[in-house]
Amino acid sequence: MEDRKDSELKTFCSRNILIILGFSSIMAVIALIAVGLTQNKPLPENVKYGIVLDAGSSHTSLYIYKWPAEKENDTGVVHQIEECKVKGPGISQYAQKLNDIGTYLTECMERARQVIPESKHEETPVYLGATAGMRLLSIENEQLADRVLTMVTESLSRYHFDFQGARIISGQEEGAYGWITINYLLGKFTQKLTWLYLKPNGGDVQETYGALDLGGASTQITFVPQDKHIESPNNALHFRLYGKDYSVYTHSFLCYGKDQALRQKLAKDIQGTNGTLSDPCFHPGYTTVMNVSDLYEGPCTKRFEMTLPFQQFQIQGTGNFQRCQESILQLFNTSYCPYSRCSFNGIFLPPLQGDFGAFSAYYYVMNFLNFTSEEPPSQEKMIDTMEKFCSRPWEQMKIYFGDVKEKYLREYCFSGAYILSLLLSGYHFTADSWKNIHFMGKIQGSNVGWTLGYMLNLTNMIPAEEPLSKPLSHSTYVFLMVLFSLILVTAVIIGLFIFHKPSYFWKDMV
Repeated sequence: MEDRKDSELKTFCSRNILIILGFSSIMAVIALIAVGLTQNKPLPENVKYGIVLDAGSSHTSLYIYKWPAEKENDTGVVHQIEECKVKGPGISQYAQKLNDIGTYLTECMERARQVIPESKHEETPVYLGATAGMRLLSIENEQLADRVLTMVTESLSRYHFDFQGARIISGQEEGAYGWITINYLLGKFTQKLTWLYLKPNGGDVQETYGALDLGGASTQITFVPQDKHIESPNNALHFRLYGKDYSVYTHSFLCYGKDQALRQKLAKDIQGTNGTLSDPCFHPGYTTVMNVSDLYEGPCTKRFEMTLPFQQFQIQGTGNFQRCQESILQLFNTSYCPYSRCSFNGIFLPPLQGDFGAFSAYYYVMNFLNFTSEEPPSQEKMIDTMEKFCSRPWEQMKIYFGDVKEKYLREYCFSGAYILSLLLSGYHFTADSWKNIHFMGKIQGSNVGWTLGYMLNLTNMIPAEEPLSKPLSHSTYVFLMVLFSLILVTAVIIGLFIFHKPSYFWKDMV
């Protein structure tokens, strides 16, 4: 009888202990989950903003960037949230109407005031970088270029942002910042650590993309060559980004942007005519009249300048792609090369290496011509398409592309032919390397161009050494903590049960 009571007592105690342990375990799990969820709850947004104005030769664009304030040195966290195209031409065209510059920039700066929270205005840096259009104006009249920048500075300083200055960036800088932008957005500068903290070995380092930039007045090529020795020191740049050294080749061809290249071609071709130019780079039936003085305006056409017996000339389109290319190729001097290998005009060019991102006018022109698919068409297909496109009558073009502004539509034949000539004959891309060119407009929502790289450099957001980073995200850490806690609690319960009821355990084992 006494043994029976003792057995019932033990059973009662064991049951209550298990209930208590079970309840405690459930409460512990609930607490762990609650702590994890609370810890992982997003904090109030703490962000920073930056504004960069790209003052190009043909237009100005304003870009607004945003990034988490606590992650300035992590790759890929800066992204573009707004783009505003300033109405009107490039700022170099305001050299004779300086008082209009303030009004010129007002609409986009007001847009920036609306997009960026007012509490962030005073700490938001504003940068204006002027490119080839202002470089040309500075060559022609440095004092006038300085006055344009002074008026831009006065205009932008009126806003309650942290204005950091307006300056003309060099062609080398433009190429370098474009290269930084592409590779930053593609995540080519850093390697992610594994959760075991294993560093990737040297063979796992990602190969960077080259950058091909085409504007209205200049064009840039920038890439990391296989041979780190660059024969022309003026074309060499050295970066240390995220703990890795990069020896970069870059060159900017001033006057070889698509607009200035067209002016050069016209200035060359008008020689020896009677005032009527039959031009194969314009569609059949297209006609326009141009002043000779306007053609010779600026430094790019000075080498072709001569006294002509007429003040105006007429362009009559004939629409022949092959003849258009022949005329364009005469702009590239390939007869002289003081190095082991050159592009054109005696400029050193190492062997092309890796993939290239082609952006700005490259993308806009090729996108219009439907050449920007993921699988780029072969050279033969592009040439065949261009031959058909250029031969289409102008009246038919205006009807078919009625929504495209005439000043753009009339030049797509020339621009397409110029891009092919520049890439194939100027930079020596071949049938094999052609497939490595990727025409890019945006990467992850951010425009591809020099502006993001410019801001990253000026705000020191790309460190020389790779920042330390945790191998696990916070959510993964919480998940693993909960999982291991459940395993631990289960093990404790089973251990206690075995300790208090060994007979059940041995009975099951038998």
